[in-house]
Amino acid sequence: MRQGPEIWIRGPVTAPEPPGTGAPRRFSWVGAHGGAGVSTLAAVYGGQDCGRGWPGPADPASVLLVARTHAAGLAAAARTVEDFRRGRAPAGLGLHAVVLVADAPGRLPRPLARSVELLESAVEVHRVPWVTGWRLGEAGAGPPRGTDPLIRLTRPVH
Repeated sequence: MRQGPEIWIRGPVTAPEPPGTGAPRRFSWVGAHGGAGVSTLAAVYGGQDCGRGWPGPADPASVLLVARTHAAGLAAAARTVEDFRRGRAPAGLGLHAVVLVADAPGRLPRPLARSVELLESAVEVHRVPWVTGWRLGEAGAGPPRGTDPLIRLTRPVH
């Protein structure tokens, strides 16, 4: 029996929480690879820092997957998105978005930009620019400019 092409749906893999509940949006930050920036993002934007592990039973089930924008990071993110798409992630977890953290200042080289475009065609993607202060351990300055969509995503719903 011949099957048709697989279809990827862009956006959250699970249904989002209903708006207007007044409850905070709760997310678990999960690294697609080591050094992705999970701890920094959780400190700056709020949410549960799960490191490279899956969220536990007491953690929020909505996952923000974090990866750096280098080739290995983007490949790790793509593999994890595929795991969610194929049902290989733990039951009850939902991939809400991928958060890509710049691995260096400046624009991405063309091959890496194409990898980001491919991810964006499959799932919601938020980009976080290079922040020199974070490299120096200074995460207390708040979210960097240009991340307003991520700020809106992670703040409480009113």
